[in-house]
Amino acid sequence: MLKLEKFLPYQLSVLSNLMSHGIALTYEERFELSVTEWRVIAILGRHPGITATEVARRAAMDKVAVSRAVSRLLSAGRVKRKEDQFDGRARRLFLSLDGQYIHDTIVPAALEFEHLMLESLDEEQRRCFMAALKLLTKAAQRHERDRQDVSEASVR
Repeated sequence: MLKLEKFLPYQLSVLSNLMSHGIALTYEERFELSVTEWRVIAILGRHPGITATEVARRAAMDKVAVSRAVSRLLSAGRVKRKEDQFDGRARRLFLSLDGQYIHDTIVPAALEFEHLMLESLDEEQRRCFMAALKLLTKAAQRHERDRQDVSEASVR
């Protein structure tokens, strides 16, 4: 029998939602951003010039949700899009001045929230937690790649 409260994917989802909502208080009201829009801004702040597909891959988020967020950010003037000089089909995304301001305003608050969460763990617990997250992420990525390989093989 599945004990949901002890099921790792459920526990991680609950933690992720709680933490996302905790940070969201920083940007939802002030900048009228959704969680997905903030993630796009955060990723473009770190990796300017990537495509929406690359944003979705880096965030492990649904391409449609990312596409909608990018559209809203473009309409709001927070993100700009440029054609790739080598691939006319590719559209590279960059933060606008407004988007960069939002990014630079939210990042310190997000880092402070992270600090508040991590200070509940001692140094050894933090080290072990971060190492476990890294291992679980790699295992989940491996599983996703294997699943995609099986799916692509069945199409052939």
